[in-house]
Formats: sequence, structure tokens, C-alpha cells
Amino acid sequence: MEILSLAAGGDGVARLPDGLALFVPLSAPGDRVRVRIVERQRRFARAEISEILEAGPKRCPARCPVFGRCGGCTWQHLEYSVQLRAKQEILREALVRIGGWKLPDELVFTPSPDPYGYRIRARLLAGRAGIGYRQRASHSLCAIESCPILVPSLDAEVARLGASREILTELESELEWELVAGREGQVRSRPLEPLDSPHASEPPGGIALTAGGDSLQVSVGTFVQANGSLHAALHAAVLGSAGHGRRALELHAGAGFFTLALARRFAQLDAVEASPGAVADLRANLSAAGLSHVRVIEGDAEKVLQLGVRSAPELIVLDPPRAGLSPGGLQSLADLSAPRVVYLSCDPATLARDSARFREHGYALESVQGFDLFPQTSHVEA
Repeated sequence: MEILSLAAGGDGVARLPDGLALFVPLSAPGDRVRVRIVERQRRFARAEISEILEAGPKRCPARCPVFGRCGGCTWQHLEYSVQLRAKQEILREALVRIGGWKLPDELVFTPSPDPYGYRIRARLLAGRAGIGYRQRASHSLCAIESCPILVPSLDAEVARLGASREILTELESELEWELVAGREGQVRSRPLEPLDSPHASEPPGGIALTAGGDSLQVSVGTFVQANGSLHAALHAAVLGSAGHGRRALELHAGAGFFTLALARRFAQLDAVEASPGAVADLRANLSAAGLSHVRVIEGDAEKVLQLGVRSAPELIVLDPPRAGLSPGGLQSLADLSAPRVVYLSCDPATLARDSARFREHGYALESVQGFDLFPQTSHVEA
């Protein structure tokens, strides 16, 4: 089989003799491969590579010794230029095919300055067998000694934990282990449960990140965009689209990555966040910045919308989870009739679906920009 292209999920795509699409993990465009079909459905089939007969021109050696077995990365075998081109096309195709939008052939797409060594936050699996990620297509632990996509300080912590048999052998069961790197090299390293673990490591003063010109403190378990090298570009893009005004609404505000800057641009701001830990961080960060006019609302964003906000906003900024908005949640947003919506998405398919639903309420797509927050994977942010 010859691999023709890359699909949104990261697999290579070939065609069977009857024209059926065949999805092949860990393949590269231009590869000629012998495969074993493992699943066949009416509209597609899946296969695993048995042998690479001829490597495609843009296939490259993976940096990680467990690549292919570990479920963390799917594209280390592809040159970075190929990854970027594929992600731009994945985003464009979703918006055209699912969203029904007419778009130029080339979309604005911001690459990661560092294709490796970029992750400042990761959740790993720790157990008596070691520390690492889950194996590909499995819940089993894939133990690692190093991870090339982590920033150096976190990679060093992985090596320390992996070599510390005392810590890992004491674990009664596998658990999630959080690693976060702050702006000045601080490292948080601790299990998410129990929080009072004697092996937890928390730098004095906690973890501090930069958002625009602001300093943010983030506590254990609070969401942080994983690619620190793109924080400035992402922040600038969202705030550049937000503009200025009197009233704004932010959904899924987190610890305040966009909130503090929005508060300086709008006289009235409601910031909604469901996580109690993130809400505590958000209130502390607003207080430290002297921004007292922001109303922080703790609760599920869609339930808060059903209850109503204090006045019609001129701007809505939202950064929902991968599933996007429910039909009811989107209807509640549309009912607010905000002139401008800035939607940050981690899934092009749900962004396309939701943007099409916004169009039904009279909205038009003004601009689209993609970001490669996760090099060596097929994930796309926009």
C-alpha cells in the first residue's frame, strides 16, 4: 500500500483496491508499506504496518526510544514541515467540510518555536513499574527514563523519578503524577492524589507563569496551556481579536490567562470557571493585579448561562473543552447577541460544528488562526 496523506486523528491514509479508506498508524506520506488489516467497517478499514518497503521522503528518525509503543506522541517519525502542513489542512478541511465555510487555500498557522522540549505541563502515570505514559491503544503503563517533548527541567525530573525506586515501590497502585514548570525554572512534581504525599515537590512561592505582562500563580491540578513557547503568541492573538469595550463575558477562564488583560480592556467583566482550584487561583491573581471590578462566577459555564448574566456583553471569549458547546449552551450564548465572539478550540471538528451553528444565528466567520501547541502529535489548536 502507498500512504497518500494524513488524517485528522494522525493516521496515514491509503486506499484499498475497492476504494475504501485505510487508516494506518505511524505511517508517513509516500511510504510504501505491507500492512495487516485489523478492522474493516462499511466506510473505512484500519491496519497496522507489518513492513516498511520504502520510506516516504519526509519520514525521519524518532527521538524517543519508546516511540510507537508509548501513546504520548504519534508524529515523531514526520519532519516538522510535514506536520505543520498537515495540521493546516486538517483545520481548513474541518471548517470547509463540517462548517461549510469558504476559506483561502492557506490559513494563518503559527508553528511552535520548539518542536521538541516545549511542554511545561504534563500528567504522567506512576506505578511500581516506573513512570511514563499509557501505551498506545492501551491503559497499561509505558515506563520512560526521558521524554524529549518536555522542557529540560521536567525531563530531568522524569529521570530523577524513574531512578528513584524508593518513591515508586511505595505506591500501592498506579496514579497520575503532575509535572509543571514555572517561568523561572521552578518545578512542581507531585501526585494529584494524595496531595499530602511525602514525595511531592513544590517550589517556594508556588508556580508562576507569565500571561502578557502579568504574573499568574497556578495551584495543583489547575489547567495550563502546555506549550510555554507559544503562550505569548496565543495571548496576543486572543486579545487582539477581543478589542475594547464596556462589557465582556469570559467562559472557562481558568486561573486568568486571558482574564487579567481582558479586565483592563473592559469596564465590566464576568469570568466563569467550574474548577474550585482554578477559581481560587483566578481570584488571587485578580487581587494581586489590583483588578477588583471583575465578577468571578464559580460554576459550569452552560448552567451559568441558563441562569443568565447581569447584562448583554459586547464580547464573549470562550475556551471550552474538546467536546465544544452543547446545542443548548450555544443557543444560550447566541441569545446574548454579543457582537463579537472569540472562540479558542482544541478540536477543529467541534470548532467547525459550533461555528456553523453560530452562523445559523447570524454570525459570520471573521478570521481563523491555527497554533501548533502540540508538535509530534496531530492535535490542533485554533
